[in-house]
Amino acid sequence: MYLGKVIGRVIATVKNDVLEGKKLLLVRRLPSGPAVVAVDAVGAGAGETVYVCRGREASFAFKPEEVPTEATVVAIVDYVDYIERE
Repeated sequence: MYLGKVIGRVIATVKNDVLEGKKLLLVRRLPSGPAVVAVDAVGAGAGETVYVCRGREASFAFKPEEVPTEATVVAIVDYVDYIERE
C-alpha cells in the first residue's frame, strides 16, 4: 500500500465485463515513481492524493464481486501528519 497522486483517467471502451461501470485512474506513486492504472473504489478525481492498495488485496475493496485488478484506490487522503525523526 502506498500514497499516490491521481494524474489522469484511463478510458477503455472494450474491457472485461466486471470492469463495466468502474472508473480507471492513472496514479503516480508519491513522492516519485512510476504511474499505474488503478480501479477507483472511492470516487477520487484528478489531482487528489489517494491511498492505493496493490496485489491480491486490491480486489478486496469490491467483495463479494471479483474484480480483476492489481491496484485499487481505497481512500482519498485529506492530509498527512508526518514527523521526521533523526
